[in-house]
Amino acid sequence: MIKVMWNLEVTIMLCQFTVKNFKSIRDETTFDMQAAAISEHEDRVIKDKDGELYLPVSAIYGPNGGGKSNVLEAFRILVLKILRPLYATSDNEKHMISRKKLVIEPFAFSEEKRGEPTEFEVFFRTKLAEYRYILNIKYDLVVYECLDRIKLDTGRRSALFKRDDKGIVLKGAFARLKTSDELSDTLPLLSYLGITYRKNEVVNDVLDWFEYGIDFMNYGNPMQELRMVVANSGDVKDLVLKMIQEMDLDILDFRVEEKEDDRIEVFTKHEVDGYEAELNLSDESSGTKKLFGLLPCIAESLIDGTTLVIDELDAKIHPVLLRYIIMLYNDVDVNRKGAQLIFTSHDLSTMNNEVFRRDEIWFVAKGNGQNSKLYSLVEFKNSKGEAVRKDAKFDKQYLEGKYGADPYLRRIIDWGTVNA
Repeated sequence: MIKVMWNLEVTIMLCQFTVKNFKSIRDETTFDMQAAAISEHEDRVIKDKDGELYLPVSAIYGPNGGGKSNVLEAFRILVLKILRPLYATSDNEKHMISRKKLVIEPFAFSEEKRGEPTEFEVFFRTKLAEYRYILNIKYDLVVYECLDRIKLDTGRRSALFKRDDKGIVLKGAFARLKTSDELSDTLPLLSYLGITYRKNEVVNDVLDWFEYGIDFMNYGNPMQELRMVVANSGDVKDLVLKMIQEMDLDILDFRVEEKEDDRIEVFTKHEVDGYEAELNLSDESSGTKKLFGLLPCIAESLIDGTTLVIDELDAKIHPVLLRYIIMLYNDVDVNRKGAQLIFTSHDLSTMNNEVFRRDEIWFVAKGNGQNSKLYSLVEFKNSKGEAVRKDAKFDKQYLEGKYGADPYLRRIIDWGTVNA
């Protein structure tokens, strides 16, 4: 009997994200967290209450400069575009980071594309419904926006609002809400509704997903991540400590000490031949420092069931530890709330059929027009129209250039072989 992950606690889920005309992404590009109808690792997929299946992990591979980070950056930009107006007057440090100026850059190598809007589309789920949100931005101006939903208990589909050059139309659950005649062209309508009607059940449901359902790790300042996560949650610290001990890092415990000016210091506890000593985290290896910035975010994601997005997860982390982190999300006993991990990587030691399903492996590389192409391994067909076998040596075939994206060069080897 096939064991499928049935999770009554699943409340939030990223289903699919699409972007067009953003940095190196010229054409419409879709990143999909819906599980494909394939036979490998069926016990690892997340099954929602209506039977829909989703992936707990996805990894994006490709050469430096190929556009991997731009896929994740596009997603982050969309989330920040919605949240930044809500944080405009906040003194919270995390919110202050979110208020930094956003630059939405269209595809640079086409005069035509530079005059067109950047288009975002995201499907996501909450406990109540599945939503589709579209936002098109041109020179920081909102040129099109809409929000639809499907109620999960009834399957009923309805439009909630639409905004275009003809005006704004509020429908369904939003029909009785009002908008200002002076609504700024740079302010997303969804953000305005969040500011004005946050107590509305549907508005709150949607904004809660953007604010709490998805998180982007700030590798630029891991200590800040540690302070914001560990300092406020005993459960997170307990799980972090358990992970550290399972990784056999020779660290028995750690403590976080708050200093003046909102600074913190972290001290790690070691034992050698019965003698216990504390080290300041600043004296630990760079890899250990990074783990202390990474693991609290992993723990928080697993505890809350959220989607965590990390660029270059493998940087400064040993391949064994990388595999350990990936498998945490694949373990039904650990990942009880259907958390998702999305990351970019160069590490090939985990690119195999023991760690990943074919629909969890993605590639990005550039075409002749400097435009990035994103496609999954499960979609890939060679020149003969043959799909990749589930028992194939993924890492070996990737290094041989058989998947189109050259691991050493930024370009796609043969555009004609990529049929994503």
